[in-house]
Amino acid sequence: MSVSLGNTNENFGITVVDSITVNASTFQMSNLPSATTGTILLGKTSQEETGSVKSTSYFKLAFTNFTNDIPNDAVFDSINLVIKPRTNRYFYGDTTVAQKITVHRLTQELETKNISSTVNGNITPIFVTGPTIFSDQKFDYDNSPLGSLTFNPFVRSLDTLSIKLDNTLGNEIFDMIVSNNVNVASNEAFQQYLKGLVIVPDDQNTVILGFSDTVAVNINYSYIGNDGFNKHGVKSITTGDRTFQFNNIEYDRANTPFAALNASNKEIKSSQTNGQVFLQAGTGVVAKLDIPALKEFMNEPNISINKAQLIVETTGEFFFNPFPNPSSVMLLIANDNGIPFSYVPTPFSSTIQQVPYINGNSMGRNARYVFDLIEYINTVNNVESYNTSLFLTSSTPNLFSTANMALIATENNLPKIKLNIVYTKFK
Repeated sequence: MSVSLGNTNENFGITVVDSITVNASTFQMSNLPSATTGTILLGKTSQEETGSVKSTSYFKLAFTNFTNDIPNDAVFDSINLVIKPRTNRYFYGDTTVAQKITVHRLTQELETKNISSTVNGNITPIFVTGPTIFSDQKFDYDNSPLGSLTFNPFVRSLDTLSIKLDNTLGNEIFDMIVSNNVNVASNEAFQQYLKGLVIVPDDQNTVILGFSDTVAVNINYSYIGNDGFNKHGVKSITTGDRTFQFNNIEYDRANTPFAALNASNKEIKSSQTNGQVFLQAGTGVVAKLDIPALKEFMNEPNISINKAQLIVETTGEFFFNPFPNPSSVMLLIANDNGIPFSYVPTPFSSTIQQVPYINGNSMGRNARYVFDLIEYINTVNNVESYNTSLFLTSSTPNLFSTANMALIATENNLPKIKLNIVYTKFK
């Protein structure tokens, strides 16, 4: 349309362009931290389109005090591990099937890893700020479980899971406490004796659940009180340093269009998957976006950008869906080695732009995420933007503590991702 500026001869036109191609592929990020998330992510679930995801949780244990307050005539009764759901009652998958978990004793000490000197000349992902434990790490544990539990994952009513552990371990710790053994004189000594525990989901499980990272291992005992009646007491051991509580995330994409996607083969173009592209928290899968024509467009003379929106349409529903899309997503900026070093901010601010999930409707409108790129597109011709891509991914902190997946909608075997630009061209 043409707009006149009063009585001047300076006419200009406002134009909408939606024909700029966005190339998309599915990309496997590396070095995703999974420690200190506040969440014990536990379970396994499968989806036809993208395969299975399994989360196993490791942690150390520590005493909150070293006072021997167990009565002299007390006798050991039992030992149990207690975990509680997160306050947000997180779940991902089918909760109608009974789930099984087992608890094992670690045989290898948990250690953080420092990647700052091993990745591309000290260029580390923006979300890695120091030594930590990553989602692909595993540590050895005793194959014989200390205990197991089968339970119904009624998310709304599930309050506490209590797993009875092997009495041999409990009796041993009880005896060390009452005898003031050196192994319970400090947490350093205790963690040499008991390197930690790992909770492992059964391979037949159907849901991933989020639990609080505050666990309790209760040493239960009984004794005769001063009144002559039998009484019960508990000595609790709780989560140690959260630096060493982490979730190991495994995936199996066999028999899916993404079977070849892994840590070695990091990228599958949408042309190889009939336009299908997905992103998933926990596993580090992102939708990699390249907009090759944008640089040339931004070199056009006499234009002023009024509005720029990136619209990503997805399948599925967020509400009443056992496999909901991420509640919000963000865009990371990655170099040509696939390492994210920055992010797309909220326009004219320094905060990460995290856009919410917009549900579809019964009239055929797909669910979507909509980004405001008005500030970002003005930087695409800067030197630091050469050979960069956008990574569409779940927002933090959910990127590290959930498993939600979004499958990009397709049309004519192309992903439904569109860049709309409204601009003014001066004549």
